[in-house]
Amino acid sequence: MGSYPSSGLKKGVVVNIDATTDAIKKSIDQAQASFDEKIKNAYVGVAGSHVRSLNSHGIVGIKGSEVVAEDIDRVIEAAQAVAIPSDQRVLHVLPQEYVIDDQGSIREPLGMSGVRLESHVHLVTCANNAIQNIEKCVKRCGIDVDGFVLEQLASSFSILSEDEKELGVCLVDIGGGTTDIAVFNSGSISFTGVIPIAGDQVTSDIAVALRTPTAQAEEIKQKYGCAAAELTKKGESLEVVRLGGRPPEELSRRVLAEKIELRYVELFDLIKAEILRNGFENKIPAGIVLTGGTSKMEGVVPLAESIFQTSVRLGIPERFSGMESVLKNPIYATAVGLLGFGFDQMHQGYTLEHNKSFFEKAFGFLKNNY
Repeated sequence: MGSYPSSGLKKGVVVNIDATTDAIKKSIDQAQASFDEKIKNAYVGVAGSHVRSLNSHGIVGIKGSEVVAEDIDRVIEAAQAVAIPSDQRVLHVLPQEYVIDDQGSIREPLGMSGVRLESHVHLVTCANNAIQNIEKCVKRCGIDVDGFVLEQLASSFSILSEDEKELGVCLVDIGGGTTDIAVFNSGSISFTGVIPIAGDQVTSDIAVALRTPTAQAEEIKQKYGCAAAELTKKGESLEVVRLGGRPPEELSRRVLAEKIELRYVELFDLIKAEILRNGFENKIPAGIVLTGGTSKMEGVVPLAESIFQTSVRLGIPERFSGMESVLKNPIYATAVGLLGFGFDQMHQGYTLEHNKSFFEKAFGFLKNNY
């Protein structure tokens, strides 16, 4: 794995081409140092408030006596026949179920008999310029983009079990710039959403409240942060570097936690409101799964349980046996999911042959060494 902080991305979109390109290049260099294979291709995660989604459906007549691949392609295409803004493009068409005549809840209609085929899908769109800018940064590093993947979809690939997706679960990916939501029911995705509050806002709150530089605020968040003030112990304190050369001051960790808790409460209230507004409050019996770097702070899970009033767990990459020992960190959920997505696409025959070497060696390295 390779990672590097970047000031070129804000809330999931590129705001500085050079800074983003530099961070990508440094991440690639780190990853390539792990195994003897040059990275030539990549799947890129997409996030940000520019992402939109809606549920749609399409209906076509079955040409022959049974459903063939062409019928499925036509009914999926029919489901995409909705008006989207000119500055947006379709990112994903995610099938939820098929209906043949009056029989619903069909996941694989190929070979089934009938007269009329209907598809229910979840459409995800994103801004053209957001995709173009991140693609430009990646290509500047000598990497070809094989595809773009919604980040919460990628994360679900690495941390959610099939049982959770069948029963009904809400994935909450709390990153730096945005919090991405995805609800799964009956094995398919039912809802996706984005909230423009995440880890960067927590850092900013600390910087403003303590009058300390942003870099120091981020360090304080990482070392001493707690999202539930009641979990802090009496007497715990930290030294805070002040702006303008002022002398450092001692601060109670509980006071710090109280300031952090306010932002997490606001975030979880917004997520809960989205769940209620879209009618999923009784459709996620498997509870909430939190992931992303900002989800791992002490106190986040118990605070979330108190607000959502359901079971909450921290999601870490667990899809591949043995990887947990080195990747037991929710910050890697999207990256591992993207790698798994690419690996599956390769074996389903959708990826060009020249990508095969990289994905197989990457997975082989992770499995053999960890």
